[in-house]
Amino acid sequence: MSRVMDFDSLRRAMADNYEQPEGPARNARAERLLVEAERLNIPLAVIEALGHQLKVYNYSSEKDKMFVPFARLLRMWDERPEDFDEYETHSLHWVFKWMSAGMLGQPHIPLAAMEKWLGEMEHRYRLAGHSERAVRGAEFSVAAHIGDLARAERAYAAWLAADRDTMADCHACELHDQGWWQARKGEDERALELWGPVLEGEHVCAHEPHAVLASSLLPLLRLGRWDEARAHHLRGFRLVRGMESMRSSYADHVEFCALTGNEARGLELLAERPQYFTDSGEPRSRLDYLAVVALLMDRLVALGFGAQAVPGPAARQWTARELAAYAREEALALAARFDARNGTAYVGERTRERMDRRPLVDRLPLGVRTTRPGPVPAPVPPAPAREPDLPALLAEARRLSEALHPDSVEAWAAVARAAEGEELDPRDHAELVDHEAIGRGPEGAESFERAAGLYAAAGDPGEALAARARAAFVRALTGEADRGLEEITGLREEALALFREGGTGVRQTASVLVGRARILMHLLEEDEGFAGAAEEAVRELLAFAGPHTAERRLASRAAEARAMLAELAGRAGDAEAAAELLAQAAEEYVAAGLPWFAVEHEARLAHLARQLGDAERAERAARAALEHGRGQLEPLGQAQLHLGLAEVLGASGRFPEAAEHALEAAHWADEAGEGPTLGAWARHQLGGLLLRQGRSAEAAEVLESALPDLTAETHGEGALVQTRWWLGDCHTELGEHRAAAERWLQAAEIARHWPEQRDHALLAHLAAEALGHAELPEEADRAYARAAGLWRDLGNTHGLVRALRARAWIAARGETDLDAARDLMTQAARVCQSGSPENEEERVRQVTELGRTHHQFGELIARSAGEDADEQTRRTAFEEALGHLTEAVAVFAALGPDALGPRTGAELAAAWLEADLRRPDAAAARARAVLSAYEGYEGHERADGDAESARTRRAEAERLLELLEAQRER
Repeated sequence: MSRVMDFDSLRRAMADNYEQPEGPARNARAERLLVEAERLNIPLAVIEALGHQLKVYNYSSEKDKMFVPFARLLRMWDERPEDFDEYETHSLHWVFKWMSAGMLGQPHIPLAAMEKWLGEMEHRYRLAGHSERAVRGAEFSVAAHIGDLARAERAYAAWLAADRDTMADCHACELHDQGWWQARKGEDERALELWGPVLEGEHVCAHEPHAVLASSLLPLLRLGRWDEARAHHLRGFRLVRGMESMRSSYADHVEFCALTGNEARGLELLAERPQYFTDSGEPRSRLDYLAVVALLMDRLVALGFGAQAVPGPAARQWTARELAAYAREEALALAARFDARNGTAYVGERTRERMDRRPLVDRLPLGVRTTRPGPVPAPVPPAPAREPDLPALLAEARRLSEALHPDSVEAWAAVARAAEGEELDPRDHAELVDHEAIGRGPEGAESFERAAGLYAAAGDPGEALAARARAAFVRALTGEADRGLEEITGLREEALALFREGGTGVRQTASVLVGRARILMHLLEEDEGFAGAAEEAVRELLAFAGPHTAERRLASRAAEARAMLAELAGRAGDAEAAAELLAQAAEEYVAAGLPWFAVEHEARLAHLARQLGDAERAERAARAALEHGRGQLEPLGQAQLHLGLAEVLGASGRFPEAAEHALEAAHWADEAGEGPTLGAWARHQLGGLLLRQGRSAEAAEVLESALPDLTAETHGEGALVQTRWWLGDCHTELGEHRAAAERWLQAAEIARHWPEQRDHALLAHLAAEALGHAELPEEADRAYARAAGLWRDLGNTHGLVRALRARAWIAARGETDLDAARDLMTQAARVCQSGSPENEEERVRQVTELGRTHHQFGELIARSAGEDADEQTRRTAFEEALGHLTEAVAVFAALGPDALGPRTGAELAAAWLEADLRRPDAAAARARAVLSAYEGYEGHERADGDAESARTRRAEAERLLELLEAQRER
């Protein structure tokens, strides 16, 4: 029997569910939570769960479902009002308004029933002591809907005259409805005046300014205020895009496209929401949507694109002409149902008027890339109630994988869900595990190895080698670069031999070769000594895959090799060659039908072209990256590309369009959760671009919003000074001279001093880390030196040790700075051994840092001997490294079981060095020591608490023993 959820857990679950995206999934969970509430036998729990269910229904495409929970709530109130607390009592009366609006949207509910409901609402509000404001507002909505304009005016006046109380809608929502009425009467200026406080951010809520921005589009177009209309569309569409319940507002944006010569963008909007054609939970918003679909399709037909493929209801292909007829017929049928219910012809008249509107401007550029009408992919049909069977899912996953489509990851996830508890044949199982490993990222090495075993069992040794190559690459990326290189070297030999024997194909062999190239390119980031080996591996890959580019996957391999050659050229200082190679790589990806893979290289090309002073090429590349990434890029990628294009356009003086892209960048950075970093930088740029256009008030608002997130370590002191400088300019233009002086004084203060010393040390250390990641070692070293001095002054051993070790790694990157690196690591070890820790916890922490220092010292020395070093140099370095690793093992051993993980990690690193030094017995002894350390580990709690780590370490030790044994046999 399943455990009953307690009341607190239920409340947390409801709060969590309300934060989820609007839609059927959220609604379904609300239904399950109601069942949980009923099991508690607590009336208030049921009341809260019903209220939650009603709320999510109201803000979804299933508005028609909210009447049932409301009826139950009302019955519970009438029977036992004492079961309702103050909040739920308020909520019950609040949703009376939702019921009124909900009834309007359901043509099967008789007008008499709505009128009766208004009376019931007025009666209950009076009993509860509430103002009649909300009641008169509801009456206005009914009258305006049915076309009783005289009654609507009376109700409107009574609504505004009544006192505002706790039952009144929020200011933003009320202002939206008041402005809507003025616009409906043709008073566009008055409507925009009423909407001003919402548009300026004085009044906002969960659905405002979303709806106001949408409703303002037509009035702005009628007034010829093109720039404002464009800005409201760009800002507003992003707000409604993810909100399922705002179909009517979404329809306003589609209408805007149809009336401004942006029919292609209108098609994109339709493609994003295929379910809007058929969602039947709120017929009134469906009527709005179908009407603007008819309008848009009629525009395409009039422009000669009647045969154009367009997104439409699922299950069939549509042309513009066909969809125009369908949408008009459906819209008029729905309107007729409303008119029959209302006893008027008003809804039908309004619908025809909307469908027959003419464009208000031939072409209003939006600053976003759209393609003129051409082939449009058919919309993806809504997800079925249940997933297809396993064979169908497998077939679809394989199809997407064959196409190298980004959606293949989710397709294989669907296979994994469907395969739970199912017996798969070895090949199917191998593919599933292989793709699961891809999804695990840095933790996927073991899964790739498992997949390799399954491929081998299925009789496909080539794919087995490819899977092992993927495992080697993951290891190289996750701190085991030497091991990864060693493994891939052997795998390459096996793959080429197998290929020559006819035991595998070009694709599988190329998968191994690309793994080798990737690993060497990764190693090159740490050690330039790998440049020659990396280039040889890349050219081998290109020569192998190049003749077979008719096959998409091999074309991808060849294009990737071209991009790697571009990176090598860049490292060698040949920026122009790098740019040409990047352009070729991107073109090859696009030609292969893989535009999403071109995005990264086009973005790099845009950056490189800017460095070369080729603004035109930089702009082309940035625009191409945005175009090819549409629908595939993650929000962070969108943000980076829009910001790059904004910088290109801004540098060439095209500030208005640059501002539009900076706005997009800020939005997508926020969507990616990078608002405090990349988003703040985008807002900083946007504010400057708006200021250059003389839009000082907008610039000030944007720059003010950026300030709280801008930090010196992430954005640089220059950004902090410049933002306040620009704000001073804004305030001056607006006549706010004191505020301008304050901003400029703040900028001067930042330029002359740091915060209190602990913050100074932390900021210097974080800045140093960021500089290191940015591949600026000299600057990072200076920042770490500053941080180290501050940590030393503060007596913070751990901060000081970390700064010294980081400086050592930076020094080791230079071919002639190994002595400096040794000195820094020695200083770090000495610091760990100095002083008297205040307590046992501090002592353990300090000893642990000593062990880590010895381990890192050993790794640093071992890595200093590059692949091109002679035998004696490597042996000398490995011997020295082995001494430090042995010290690390001893230090961790002294800490006992709590340091089991670090100890065995150091022991394994030492074992591999022993093997490299051709001491198989010593290597084997260390590997066995690791296995011995984990004997009896299963079922016992350990301080390191990581069973997966234990399995990994044991597996590595066993692999080393197997390798040593194989070497003996040879």
